[in-house]
Amino acid sequence: MTPATGSESTPPVDSVVAGAVHSPVRAALSRAQAEDTATVLRVVSDPTRLQILSLIHTSADQQARVTELTLALGLRQPTVSHHLKVMTEAGVVAREPVGREVWYHIVPTRLDAIADLLR
Repeated sequence: MTPATGSESTPPVDSVVAGAVHSPVRAALSRAQAEDTATVLRVVSDPTRLQILSLIHTSADQQARVTELTLALGLRQPTVSHHLKVMTEAGVVAREPVGREVWYHIVPTRLDAIADLLR
């Protein structure tokens, strides 16, 4: 027999109202949204990639070439190209070939998602 503690009126975590179970916890993200957000977080968690995104975002026309990024970061071209490839595959940046050059810009929906994460 359990002693009476006076807390018998405390409602359980899940309460039953009119036959339906109601939980005070609601899922803020669907599984697909959570996986997408996790992908973005993995990609932008690298300091070099954050610097690249910052450089692209703050450039006059919000796009940059590998050569410009290499000079600004003081890194070698293969290193910068690797980071751009990872971000391109994740859909964070897009590449646009123009003649013999390739310009990179941040995908607008990804920019919004990253900004939302920082708020």
